[in-house]
Amino acid sequence: MNTAPSSRSDGISDAEWRVRVDLAACYRLCALRQWDDIIYTHISATVPSEPGHYLINPFGERFDEIRASGLVKIDLQGRILGDATRRVNVTGFAIHGAVHAARADAMCVMHLHHANGIAVGMQEQGLLPLSQHALRFYEQVGYHDYEGLALSAQEQGRLVQRLGGFPALFLRNHGTLVCGRTVAEAFVLMDTLDKACAYQLKGQSGGVRLVQPSPEVCRKTWRELVGDGAPEGALEWPALLRLLNDIDPTYQQ
Repeated sequence: MNTAPSSRSDGISDAEWRVRVDLAACYRLCALRQWDDIIYTHISATVPSEPGHYLINPFGERFDEIRASGLVKIDLQGRILGDATRRVNVTGFAIHGAVHAARADAMCVMHLHHANGIAVGMQEQGLLPLSQHALRFYEQVGYHDYEGLALSAQEQGRLVQRLGGFPALFLRNHGTLVCGRTVAEAFVLMDTLDKACAYQLKGQSGGVRLVQPSPEVCRKTWRELVGDGAPEGALEWPALLRLLNDIDPTYQQ
């Protein structure tokens, strides 16, 4: 397995560095899945033991360029803490900031413009219970109607209300949003959501009537999938990091 030398700076705690490495890995994995949108969209994470402080990508870098040491620390208003030579997309963080402020459990917030999620979000019925992957989100996903580029304080309130306590939200005509209690959980949830959307689109492309499980089976399967309620991704994340380390371990720097 390839490893990369650490580029950890003085003053960063062990806990923060672990989050930085995981968050950088998350960006790189998204790039491998072609979920990135050049330099747009964001994945943010709460800084351990620093309430109101978050890590996010520097504006202008591609997802495949992100490194742990290069992530920018900001406050809830998107103001940079420390290194002022880097830029962040304050407008883009507005969605993340609203969710972080409203959800104490949202340690990691992913907002993407991935093709499968956008396509399903365009559909009036949204995500349908057509696959086992989709059943992870059965009755557990919200929908926010498109209101334009700028996110006002009023729209932030509506977005947070529609997200509620769900793990995922479709921003119609725009993208998707997922909340995780860890970076690993956020990534695995987004991976599951993307696959659920892809299976729905493939099924619909056949032009025939599709079979849906009964509501009773859907609810039973959802309970089985969420299990004991522990954060998801604990088993998958080390495997994903091994994959990434074999391809390019420089995210750790």
